[in-house]
Amino acid sequence: MKHLERALDRQNSFWRYLAMTLILFLGASSIGSIPLLMIIVIKMISGGDFGSLTGNIMDLSRYGISHNLGYLLLLLGFVAMFFAFKWLIRPFHKRTLNETINGRNRLRRNRIGMGMLVWGAMMLISLLFGLFTSPENYQFQFQAGRFLILLLLTLLILPFQTSFEEIFFRGYLSQGIAAATRSRWWTLIIISLAFGLVHSANPEVKEFGFWISMPQYVLMGIILGVVSILDDGIELALGIHFINNAFIALFTTNRSSAFQTDALFEVKEIKPEMELIWMIIYAVVVIALLGRIYRWDFRIMNRKVAIQTPSLPPQPSDSE
Repeated sequence: MKHLERALDRQNSFWRYLAMTLILFLGASSIGSIPLLMIIVIKMISGGDFGSLTGNIMDLSRYGISHNLGYLLLLLGFVAMFFAFKWLIRPFHKRTLNETINGRNRLRRNRIGMGMLVWGAMMLISLLFGLFTSPENYQFQFQAGRFLILLLLTLLILPFQTSFEEIFFRGYLSQGIAAATRSRWWTLIIISLAFGLVHSANPEVKEFGFWISMPQYVLMGIILGVVSILDDGIELALGIHFINNAFIALFTTNRSSAFQTDALFEVKEIKPEMELIWMIIYAVVVIALLGRIYRWDFRIMNRKVAIQTPSLPPQPSDSE
């Protein structure tokens, strides 16, 4: 095991994690949000009609900003945080970006693709099930020009958002918590709860309520955390998180979505209880399937996070 164990060095003090977090979320995020703030100010000065600004705070169309431009502007903050983290991880912790991902100096790219394939297949099945059982709940709204731009933005810019979240939570913070607690279970629990709470400001939470929406975010954090711990690296989680967000952006949008996009379908009514059931199904199937593919030893969860000392070969006795 190498991923969580990589943080067992002298570069793991609390102040380093606090300083890094403040720089990323107060500094880099603010810098990345400057274009968004500038455009909103320009729209307001130009006399836009902002009669009612209630509803989804992430829907920038109320400022007269197109869905694709709004999608790009919301993602720019994550681009800034991703590159800030990449530049700061070595001076702060003497680690490389890849070592934060899996404790090694080599990225296991095929696992990213596998995560996308398995999770994407599950999301496709659930979409087809919804279209078959409740076709009236899906409004087809394909517009070729807008969808092409959305596709390009999703392929080129969205990976910065999903990759930053995975590298920061399942990579960076998980290594820090593991070094402090030496427990894989506590690492999983603490990071999953933190991941859920960070998303508590999302418009879905306001729409459906904290106690209905939050279990989905926490469960998603648990799935990504279990996969990362068992696979000794976050490449599978990188693929799962990207395809999850990309699928939603490209195929299913609704009035409460964090990303308001020109997706293929607008879902008229969201049932959060049903969404949670689907998430549980995803969890069971995906973890079981990936566990079989990569031959995971689930007993790893109970193993203490510690540097593994290689056993020495037997020494010859004096009589030999």
